[in-house]
Amino acid sequence: MGANNKIAERAAEIYDWLDCQIKSHPESAGDCQACGKCCDFESFDHRLFVTTPELIHLAKKLGGENIKPMPSSRCPYNVEDKCEIHENRFAGCRIFQCKADKDFQSKLSEEAIKKFKSICTNLQVPYHYIDLATGLNELSG
Repeated sequence: MGANNKIAERAAEIYDWLDCQIKSHPESAGDCQACGKCCDFESFDHRLFVTTPELIHLAKKLGGENIKPMPSSRCPYNVEDKCEIHENRFAGCRIFQCKADKDFQSKLSEEAIKKFKSICTNLQVPYHYIDLATGLNELSG
């Protein structure tokens, strides 16, 4: 199994862990109304950061040639207020809910980032924590 396959597999494990944490703490995690407002980062005054393993995971799941660039502040995978990559969405998308407890979100984000960084350290892959637009634009271009 190649390094990218291992990275994608481990990222999927972190996503499963995140989903379990969120389901286990519904009072703190909040509830997504699937309105798509937070996917327009500029108008929502929000930035989404992603890690190297997350971008590798997305590229493996979609195929590198299917990565969309992000020319505006709106996530290119939000089409008609629906997420086209919901099953493979990034950690920040899983954690952030409009009406969730911010301390819970912060703690979960920090734990997830440590786990993603650990993947890179263990597999000797450069770790990057970059805004979504930069990551998608680099992968798609």
